[in-house]
Amino acid sequence: MPSDTEERRRRLAPGFGAGVTEAMIHELVHAFYAQVRRDPALGPIFNRVVRDWDDHLAKLCDFWSSVTLMTGRFKGAPMAVHAQLPDIRPTHFARWLHLFRQTAEAVCPPEAAALFVAKSEIIAESLQLGIAAHRGAWPPPQLRPARPDAGEV
Repeated sequence: MPSDTEERRRRLAPGFGAGVTEAMIHELVHAFYAQVRRDPALGPIFNRVVRDWDDHLAKLCDFWSSVTLMTGRFKGAPMAVHAQLPDIRPTHFARWLHLFRQTAEAVCPPEAAALFVAKSEIIAESLQLGIAAHRGAWPPPQLRPARPDAGEV
């Protein structure tokens, strides 16, 4: 019989309603990062900074378990890590999201894939905003209000 905390988590965690399981998270994370490692745009960045892929994949499984199932297993600071990468650009995030969507749709049932994709888009936007702030580019160009030309009153 589940504890009160476990039952509450089941009611609140978005992944339970979408059918997300730990096995599904493992399959998604491992399949996705196998693609990332081979990708011509993303592979060089990840392969340069990830020293131990087994450890990194376990950490990413913990991350997605925490995001979708509210397990609280992830302990880390993804913003700080990503902000330290000088060559990461919006095009890298777009590619990451494209590959993630493809992989989620290939390995997950539709409702779970939709949840993973929605969460990934929020996470990517948050990381990009944090990186822009870290680089002193705040607000990022796409969020700055349009300014009238100097000749306009």
